[in-house]
Amino acid sequence: MKILIVEDEPALRSSLVEYLRQDGYVCEAAENYRAAHEKIKLYTYDCILLDLTLPDGNGLDLVRTLKADSSRAGVLILSARDSLDDKVLGLELGADDYLAKPFHLAELNARLKAIIRRRQFQGQRQLQFRDLCVFPDQGLVSVRDEPLPLTRMEYDLLLFFLANPNRVLTKESIAEHLWGDDADTADSFDFIYTHLKNLRKKMQEKGVDNYIRTMYGMGYKLSTE
Repeated sequence: MKILIVEDEPALRSSLVEYLRQDGYVCEAAENYRAAHEKIKLYTYDCILLDLTLPDGNGLDLVRTLKADSSRAGVLILSARDSLDDKVLGLELGADDYLAKPFHLAELNARLKAIIRRRQFQGQRQLQFRDLCVFPDQGLVSVRDEPLPLTRMEYDLLLFFLANPNRVLTKESIAEHLWGDDADTADSFDFIYTHLKNLRKKMQEKGVDNYIRTMYGMGYKLSTE
């Protein structure tokens, strides 16, 4: 899962990045309005952790931008402001949740997972796709009740496909989802082929063939048929 952290306090920003990366998220950070606006215009995210009080702009304007662009990203507002008006306005503009500072990282993580689950999987704690069963909160996958052990990268890749069934995903979009900004500096996308090959092999060994199909010259697609 790919997260953008918009926070102007260096210590808090670093803590959030470190904590969420340890939990397997791909994290990018922006320290001000300008940097955040540029990133949401260039890249896609599963969720955005957004401070309202930025040194060069209002975080609520970023929510307005996301809504105008029909972004699929969830938004969790993080702010020292604890007034009812700010909370109501943020939610009315399209934010998913509001967490006042200071907060516990465990609570933030729980709310983040809930937002992603609601946004991408209609709030389901268990995802069923043909013979696959995925438990997003635990990061577990099974095939016909048999465990399917995956690396973190393979799991994230599978979840990306599950969030976009029957949609052709380009190599560029997959690389961006798995690597974030670092995908722009990659010399090639060979790492995608490696992870995809390993994921397909593990699925094939469990008897689930042809779920992920190659669309030559275009990318890959998770087939619902």
